Amino acid sequence: MHRLGILLSGRGSNFLAIAEAIREHRLLGAEISVVLSNLEDAPGLDAARKLNLPAFAIPSAGRKRAEHDAEMIARLHQHKVDLVCLAGYMRIISPTFVQAFPNRILNVHPSLLPAFPGLDAQTQALDYGAKVAGCTVHFVDEAVDHGVIILQKAVSVNDDDTAETLSARILEQEHRAYSEAIACVLSGQYFIEDRRYVRRAV
Repeated sequence: MHRLGILLSGRGSNFLAIAEAIREHRLLGAEISVVLSNLEDAPGLDAARKLNLPAFAIPSAGRKRAEHDAEMIARLHQHKVDLVCLAGYMRIISPTFVQAFPNRILNVHPSLLPAFPGLDAQTQALDYGAKVAGCTVHFVDEAVDHGVIILQKAVSVNDDDTAETLSARILEQEHRAYSEAIACVLSGQYFIEDRRYVRRAV
């Protein structure tokens, strides 16, 4: 059984989608061992506790990044986490954090990377006049929204879309994509060639 550590800063809708996929046996061989947040009032922590999952706040405000990340790493090791999943975690993690879990930290971003990295990706897509948007699940490296892409799902941009309507449709795809990507990684049936995630022939 592979143990997942979830990091979140908000309501944790992607976390809940992962938990549901595990509960419904759509994501096999995985369990959530701990949920962590940098914010004490993150709604996702309450959601985790309602599911009887270990959930802890490790506040980041006023602390040096290295000090905060060291505590996060220690807590993840304490719970014997195999794979770290960022689910709306609104902090840039340090190189030390990345090195503690090499190719074992995943993130989902609401754009088809490398297009529109960073904040407000949906608004960026609309402002640019993109006709297709979507989401990307990728490994986390030392740069922002930069790691090797595992999978992507596309969403058409409608002429009457707002940032809110586009975000809602992308989020639906995020909920599907994240569990699929976790399953791909946990299978071990892949290799990384330069920047390419390549599935092994079965």
